[in-house]
Amino acid sequence: VIGFFLGLSRIFLRNNYTLLFISLLQGQLSILQEKIDHLERLLAENNEIISNIRDSVINLSESVKDGQKNPEAVNFGQGSVSDLFPSASVLLAVDSEDCLFASKSGSHSSGVQMLDVYDILPFDNPDGGVWKQGFDITYNEDEWDSEPLQVFVVPHSHNDPGWLKTFDDYFRDQTQHILNNMVIKLQEDNRRKFIWSEISYFSKWWDGIDSQKRDAVKRLIKDGQFEIVTGGWVMPDEASSHYFALIDQLIEGHQWLEKNLGVKPKSGWAIDPFGHSPTMAYLLKRTGFSKMLIQRVHYSVKKHFATQKTLEFFWRQNWDLGSSTDILCHMMPFYSYDIPHTCGPDPKICCQFDFKRLPGGRISCPWRVPPEAIHAGNVQHRAWIILDQYRKKSKLFRTKILLAPLGDDFRYTESSEWDQQYQNYQKLFDYMNSRPEWHVKAQFGTLSDYFEALLKESNLGEKSSNSLFPVLSGDFFTYADRDHHYWSGYFTSRPFYKRLDRVLESYIRAAEILYSLALVQSSKFEKMSVFPSVDNYKLLTEARRNLGLFQHHDAITGTAKDWVVVDYGTRYLLIHNPTEQERFSVVSVNVNSPRVKLLSPLGKPVTVQISAVWDGATTVSHEAYQMSFVAHLPPLGIGVYQLLEDESSEAVLADYNIYVRNSRQEKPDKVFKIKEMQHSVDNIILENAYMKLWLSGMSGLLEKINTKEDDKNHQMKVEFAWYGTTSNRDKSGAYLFLPDGDAKPYIFTDPPTIRVAHGTIFSEVVCFFHHVTHTMRLYKVQGLEGQSLEVSNIVDIRGEYNRELAMRISSDINSQNRFYSDLNGYQIQPRLTMSKLPLQANIYPMTTMAYIQDVGVRLTLHSAQSLGVASLKNGQLEVIMDRRLMQDDNRGLGQGVQDNKITANVFRLLLERRHGTDVNEEKAPVSFPSLLSHMTSLFLNHPVIPMTTNADSGVPELIRTFSPLMSSMPCDMHIVNLRTIQAKVDTKPSDEAALILHRKGFDCKFSNRDTGLLCSTTQGKIKVHKLFSKFRVESLTPTSLSLMHSPPDARNISEINMSSMEINTFRIRLR
Repeated sequence: VIGFFLGLSRIFLRNNYTLLFISLLQGQLSILQEKIDHLERLLAENNEIISNIRDSVINLSESVKDGQKNPEAVNFGQGSVSDLFPSASVLLAVDSEDCLFASKSGSHSSGVQMLDVYDILPFDNPDGGVWKQGFDITYNEDEWDSEPLQVFVVPHSHNDPGWLKTFDDYFRDQTQHILNNMVIKLQEDNRRKFIWSEISYFSKWWDGIDSQKRDAVKRLIKDGQFEIVTGGWVMPDEASSHYFALIDQLIEGHQWLEKNLGVKPKSGWAIDPFGHSPTMAYLLKRTGFSKMLIQRVHYSVKKHFATQKTLEFFWRQNWDLGSSTDILCHMMPFYSYDIPHTCGPDPKICCQFDFKRLPGGRISCPWRVPPEAIHAGNVQHRAWIILDQYRKKSKLFRTKILLAPLGDDFRYTESSEWDQQYQNYQKLFDYMNSRPEWHVKAQFGTLSDYFEALLKESNLGEKSSNSLFPVLSGDFFTYADRDHHYWSGYFTSRPFYKRLDRVLESYIRAAEILYSLALVQSSKFEKMSVFPSVDNYKLLTEARRNLGLFQHHDAITGTAKDWVVVDYGTRYLLIHNPTEQERFSVVSVNVNSPRVKLLSPLGKPVTVQISAVWDGATTVSHEAYQMSFVAHLPPLGIGVYQLLEDESSEAVLADYNIYVRNSRQEKPDKVFKIKEMQHSVDNIILENAYMKLWLSGMSGLLEKINTKEDDKNHQMKVEFAWYGTTSNRDKSGAYLFLPDGDAKPYIFTDPPTIRVAHGTIFSEVVCFFHHVTHTMRLYKVQGLEGQSLEVSNIVDIRGEYNRELAMRISSDINSQNRFYSDLNGYQIQPRLTMSKLPLQANIYPMTTMAYIQDVGVRLTLHSAQSLGVASLKNGQLEVIMDRRLMQDDNRGLGQGVQDNKITANVFRLLLERRHGTDVNEEKAPVSFPSLLSHMTSLFLNHPVIPMTTNADSGVPELIRTFSPLMSSMPCDMHIVNLRTIQAKVDTKPSDEAALILHRKGFDCKFSNRDTGLLCSTTQGKIKVHKLFSKFRVESLTPTSLSLMHSPPDARNISEINMSSMEINTFRIRLR
């Protein structure tokens, strides 16, 4: 897929006119192509996505007098390095009212809090009889006399966009036939119904059918026979995916539906993600849904909910102070979404009503009793048997309305299967409905048919009746489908692609925003002829869809740093800041000479550090050098730095100490000072203005941190550990984690080679172990980047056999079995490590961060990729970095995980002092990062993007900076995206964009001094006319998250006003 790195390879700027231009990050392509052969098989669709964009250049030059100063450049890049940094001891301007949200949050109680449910459940696994994981269900036959049972049988086909086959192969062999038959078979009888969810497949099919078929589909939708549920590009994973990508694939699907079918989905349908996140519930609510369905939840939780009749509930966000986030959720009660597990509690019986399994077919019932075709001779008996199942299932719910899904993976492919299911079920329905004394009305239905009947029955139209269904808060991780089979392996499986996904998200977001601005700019100066807006929009659409495909629950499963060496000749270094915050960030690029001079956008020399590029652990390569400097960049803007070769360069060279077994003291090198030494019991020390680190002179690993603000020492040991897999028949695989007990320490017989670098911009310690190269880097800069430690691991376990490698951080923090992990980069979910659960159940998904804390300090591990995380002992945090497993775990994949690649994991470790905390707070069901923590995560996941261009490439003279925003956004406001909306016809862009904003919830009880944040908070208010500096906002109107609905009073607004944690979408027109 990543045939496309939506690049911003040269964004040219001249005088006041922005020449924005989106093309490929050259050089990335060839190297990536080799590495990503696996992904290309996985998502075969995406081969040559963005090819023709490479060489186009927008030449938006206007004849403006040379030498005219750009007034905006003055604010940026001024002066020399000393005043390049924010001055010390700046107190962060946070309005005290903005602190109330976090302190009030979580004080109200939900009816059902998942943390409490986990507390009371024994997690035993007794044999429940025919419903193995449940209990025996009984009923009295007269229970339906006053109010009959209404049964909705909902036919569906679950189509994975790539799992055992590629997307294209599935489409060719199965999906297209399912949809073609749907059009024919639903038209044969208007009582027939069918639902569909994945738009990636549906759009591919739609593109290939004639207008007659299209009209038939629209008719079936209008008549309520065919329904699109959820309507996202895919049915996304809910553990590893980031909310940026979840929203993006929802918009892609919903925009496609509106344009091609004029359809707006109403309900969510998520039967296959392995565990469920409240983030998804929130996003669906924001798109305008009021109902949703989930299926894969821990069997003990399902059983508990069945006994309490709480399988249908209002799912409310933990942080919600009212009830505005409530969405009605139906949880399927049994083991699977297949037919044996959806008609009722007894799979042996339900299987006999899956008529695809009639004798003589390709599949049969494992319980060895086949279905019988329905005819006059057996209809009474068969109808009674299945009615018994329906009645039993309905006893688990609070109303007399019953949902019975009828489908499975890639079902309804052949015309004959449509006949088998629909004809036999219609006979059963007709018979049941003809027996008044049975008190049942059975029929085919869509998901909406079911929910509408449910709401009618429970009078949910009237506000008072919310009491029928309980309110629930919390999440549904970690999933187990049977025994101790916890699905915590997939939180880490294929980490290469999980990292790649995050890099891609950052690039696509940057490309989206720059494209939107470029489009406005080029139309403003009537330069559309040189800006290939339509071609670029097609590529952008392609990129969105590939990213969307990747969020599918079988896909988001890995990046390597590739570089272009900047060679002779004057070069311009264009550095793009993809965040909405002004920032001082360390930028490193490779150059071909150590004698370089760098000029800031105002032409002043910038301090640079030259580091060696190494060939292995101890050999310097003189083909390239790494140049690092601090760039000062405007929000969403670009700074243009000039790079010259200069014999009298004042660049500061890093010097090196290398700990090796047989050292030769001085190691002569023509450029760098390199000292070889023996391993030592003395510590290696790194320090900057904020902290001092002690690392072991034997292993090179971190042992202790001193925070200078309060001069406190904190024990902080980093170590590695191996997990094996059980010797039982069931072993770990792509989904399951089934370890053979606690992790064993990573043992090395010889101490590793340790390379210590000291420089002016950063110092670092690199340890070379057999399976991992571990780097601990400390930036010597004021502000945000100096306040946390950069930790990176390059992991290579390609030679291992059934092993998983973890990094563990052990501290003296008294965390008391509590830790906190984020859900989808959107919210924090408190976690309890429980001794009554097996080790693998105490591993949770981490998308961007996890932390532990006590009353005095909080330690956050920020992550640039999704991985599994745990806190198995007091004061510990551990993250599983890669896994190599030689066998399938019997969940259908049919293979282990053996395609491991060398994988880079990147983290930041942030230690913060807490104050004013009380003990009750530690028990709250909700928690928030600090502003510093939010910003650290933002900068880690959206690094600045450096690009180079030759001075003599015929480009018009570049201006020094491009600042599209008037100033930094408020600290707690994040621009999720600025996404150009497609025109109503063609694949052209319209003149509107979707501006998606997220106001983050944050905890104020942290030190506000010296945070280095260059922003303040404003109670969630932003004056629209003060947003952009280069552009005028012509209109800004609120809309639902995925642009489907406009509020009835939607009008142009002049002030944005958002509550904490809210994500809002606006339609924006810029001029």
